[in-house]
Amino acid sequence: MNTSPVCTKLGVLTLFLSCFASCAETPPPSTGTGAGLSAAQIERVGRRIWQNECSGTVAGLTSWNAGEDFASLGIGHFIWYPQGGSGPFEESFPPLVAFFNTRGIATPSWTRGACPWPTKAAFEADKNGPRQQELRGLLSQTVRLQTEFIMARMERALPKMLAAVPTSERGRVSGMFQSLRMTQEGTFCLIDYVNFKGEGTSPKERYQGEGWGLLQVLSDMGRSPRRDTAWNVQFAEAAKRVLSRRVANAPPERKERRWLAGWHKRCEGYQRSL
Repeated sequence: MNTSPVCTKLGVLTLFLSCFASCAETPPPSTGTGAGLSAAQIERVGRRIWQNECSGTVAGLTSWNAGEDFASLGIGHFIWYPQGGSGPFEESFPPLVAFFNTRGIATPSWTRGACPWPTKAAFEADKNGPRQQELRGLLSQTVRLQTEFIMARMERALPKMLAAVPTSERGRVSGMFQSLRMTQEGTFCLIDYVNFKGEGTSPKERYQGEGWGLLQVLSDMGRSPRRDTAWNVQFAEAAKRVLSRRVANAPPERKERRWLAGWHKRCEGYQRSL
């Protein structure tokens, strides 16, 4: 019996999402280009994320930002907490290492545990040491896999978001998500932002009860004065509002206003073609 292309694609998507449901922390290997993007477009996605997070430099692949208590590694600045450390932000470097391992990429044994640098000072003192040099080498050679890892997180974001909102809001959230997926630029918005600020479903990622992740941006969309405003432009506008609210709600000691101009510039980039 012949199967239509549409049914085949739906079947693959159903299987793909079911895999994510059973492997919540470590995405399975990609079974295709994902997100409707060509191989060349996925390459551009990775390069843009690398530029957004690390200014496109190899040195930026191992960073520890001022005012933070964790290392930020790779093109997506994946979070890695020291031993005993924790915080309101989801740790993403250990799942990346596990993802590498599932794809047959050898990783140093010391990466399979807590971050070995207890403080930013210790991290900076070892910036040119053998461990960070080894890590930068690994990360600079696995840009495509890191991009796939980030895309996999985007793919499993929608079920997580729908489970986190009341039934009455699920249609709107799903509609915004799927509308963005219809264009390459909208797809990039979803891929980059979920890596940038998360899904917005964790109760820990809140200031004064309000989150700043993808869910919050999708919920805030639709305020553009013109009804024909492109979806990626609407997303950029909503993301800037959500991030401005985060800064307004943040504890004063975090001094988050210093980052707001850069965050807004990143969001404005969502209006560009992929």
